[in-house]
Amino acid sequence: MNVTDEDLAQAAQNGDAQAFASLLARQYDRLFRLCFRLTGSHHEAEDLTQDICAALPAKLHHFDARAKFTTWLYRVAVNAAHDRRRKQATHGRAADGWGTWEVNRQATIAEDKTRTDWLTTAMTRLPDDLRDTLALVLDDMTHAQAGDILGISEGTVSWRLSEARKHLKTLKEQEDAT
Repeated sequence: MNVTDEDLAQAAQNGDAQAFASLLARQYDRLFRLCFRLTGSHHEAEDLTQDICAALPAKLHHFDARAKFTTWLYRVAVNAAHDRRRKQATHGRAADGWGTWEVNRQATIAEDKTRTDWLTTAMTRLPDDLRDTLALVLDDMTHAQAGDILGISEGTVSWRLSEARKHLKTLKEQEDAT
């Protein structure tokens, strides 16, 4: 018998711990890959994935099976990444004026990022909407599926991907020129 993710989600909503464990086992690697693309950092992706998994039992009651479970889960992940970015931006603004220590800390963070994969690093420079769209499509989502997750049309997904390519090309050209 082939049990779908939606069936497992429904059972997990009704308190079936085994169904929830099976659902996480099926989706964990895909969720981690998306989180990695959204954050650009292995460590951040691990933290984000764990945070999502920890919050999932409470959020699962919002899943209504009108969409595929993976579509709903990816939306949860994109929202969690947005929340994390906002929190980091707020923290960064609060850290202004901390002097040399904060400047050195930021320099260390920048150096660590340059050691990662070029595409992942370049994706962190993209505007959030372009990065989110590109991350979803790189995770083998169709334009239609990515549009459903992001709440935009398929045509907008295509346009965003075109814009992301332009940004990435410009970044590569700037790096090559230096």
